[in-house]
Amino acid sequence: MGMFNNLMSKIFGHAAPQGASTPAVSTARAPSTPAAVASSSPLSSTAPVAPAAVVPSSVDVTAILDSLAAKNPEKLDWKKSIVDLLKLVGMDSSLSARKELATELNFSGDQSDSAAMNIWLHKQVLKKLSENGGKVPSDLLD
Repeated sequence: MGMFNNLMSKIFGHAAPQGASTPAVSTARAPSTPAAVASSSPLSSTAPVAPAAVVPSSVDVTAILDSLAAKNPEKLDWKKSIVDLLKLVGMDSSLSARKELATELNFSGDQSDSAAMNIWLHKQVLKKLSENGGKVPSDLLD
């Protein structure tokens, strides 16, 4: 799912890793002598290693999107509008982009009825975010 995965990564990418306020960075230096190089192992547990990606088990979607909305000069109502939600995370919100997302998420209705498609898309996106570890209030999932 290309567009949805992109949307999810834009939202989930704002979540701080659990148990860490800043990303872990290894400060270990490489061995400088030939003997040290020969005896060091890539699996050595003496140097801290930063994980490639730490994804929290539950991402507070509401907090992230509310925070982005507060910083945005436009008054975007992401809780009711798929167009505003897409704009808020910096994605294309054009009709053609929404049709592409609708196709990706298996919308079976008439894509020329953009109002019905938008309502369905908004609910489907929030539902899928929830299914993928996003914390979304139940009133937005109804």
